[in-house]
Amino acid sequence: MSNPRPSHPSPAPTLRDVAEAAGVHTATASRALNPKTRQQISAETARRVMRAARALGYQPNSVARSLKTSRTGTVGLVIPDLTNPLFPPIVRGVESVLEPGGYNVWIVNTDNDEERERAQIDSLRSRQVEGLIIATARLDHPLLRHLHEQGVRMVLINRQVENLRVPAVTGDDVTGVAAAVHHLAALGHTRIAHLSGPLSTSTGRARARAFRHAVRDHGLPDDLMPECAHWSESDGATAMRNLLDRSPGVTAVVAGNDLIALGCYDVFAERGLSCPDDVSVIGFNDMPFLDKLRPPLTTVAVPHHELGAEAARMLLDTLDTPDRPARSILLPVSLVVRGSTAAPRTD
Repeated sequence: MSNPRPSHPSPAPTLRDVAEAAGVHTATASRALNPKTRQQISAETARRVMRAARALGYQPNSVARSLKTSRTGTVGLVIPDLTNPLFPPIVRGVESVLEPGGYNVWIVNTDNDEERERAQIDSLRSRQVEGLIIATARLDHPLLRHLHEQGVRMVLINRQVENLRVPAVTGDDVTGVAAAVHHLAALGHTRIAHLSGPLSTSTGRARARAFRHAVRDHGLPDDLMPECAHWSESDGATAMRNLLDRSPGVTAVVAGNDLIALGCYDVFAERGLSCPDDVSVIGFNDMPFLDKLRPPLTTVAVPHHELGAEAARMLLDTLDTPDRPARSILLPVSLVVRGSTAAPRTD
């Protein structure tokens, strides 16, 4: 009895196979399968080619394409803390623009650690990403300066670096903080504190500066501004405890972000304080589920999805026109008044 011949897998279908099955030239098939060039051919031809590719099980060779075109169709997105609820909408905004443009997004998390950030960006660059969208910038950021000097295409999101001409998209922090202070002052608060984010970040610095200007404009003291080491609930709680111990007359707080504001809620529970009867609180960002808190948190809403989408558009512009001058975009914010703010006690 003879042994059966070993079976050999069929060779993977090629672009030429797809073109023949669709009845088009190979170059036409290539354009149809590339989202960036698909609009150059008729919609019916594109559909016919894509149907043929699916029927044959064709998978484009992205490595070969990148060697030929020097384009990889990938972008790196550098996030400081994926557990922070404000970043998923930013990620979705980035993807909503890049994916239809034919780009895949590599997402890395730095945990706000400089060495991890360097290693993660090195890893992205080893994968030949065409550009970076970065949400981790500090005011003084040597790594970003080095990348900029090397010609790496970058867009900063929700952050800026001093004296570095890199495109950036941020929310209008100044207007948001001014609206928060005005709201509290109009309710009758005269001892308003600011629990700032890290002053080593452009966001922390901008919001703290805006708070100082806003309370001065209302003739209120500007010395109630403890700094949080991190944009976190635990650091917000620590700062709030210290504030209450040192300045017991405070009746309202503008927190650097919503997580810091949540830390205030923790301290109120510890000390038997009522919000807003004893202390009013305003956050910043309008993270999901803040309306489910008790009391629901008054906060400054930032359009995070649009921040991500606009950063992606700016990066595509930079990739298509490398000599385009760097520009910054400021997106509007709005105060969302909920149950955590009220007039101070009069007794």
